[in-house]
Amino acid sequence: METLNASDAKREFGEVILKAQRGPVGINKNGKPVAVMISASAYAEIEQLNQKFLQLAIDQGLEDVKAGRVHDGPETIARLRKLVADAGS
Repeated sequence: METLNASDAKREFGEVILKAQRGPVGINKNGKPVAVMISASAYAEIEQLNQKFLQLAIDQGLEDVKAGRVHDGPETIARLRKLVADAGS
């Protein structure tokens, strides 16, 4: 990934947009990464993957509820306390 400092990215913004169509362009400020510019199509792909992942997680959660693989809050806290206590022994 090509990386530019923020000043250069600002000065060469039109060129950065063109470069982002070919691949991600990193932008650093004070020597540290602060942003990545990507094409609109790459962003749309990322959003689509995020939506698919979220739907899979929701579906798995619903399956767990239907199968009874869930615990309420107090039960979960009690189990965690036991794990911590056992680890300290």
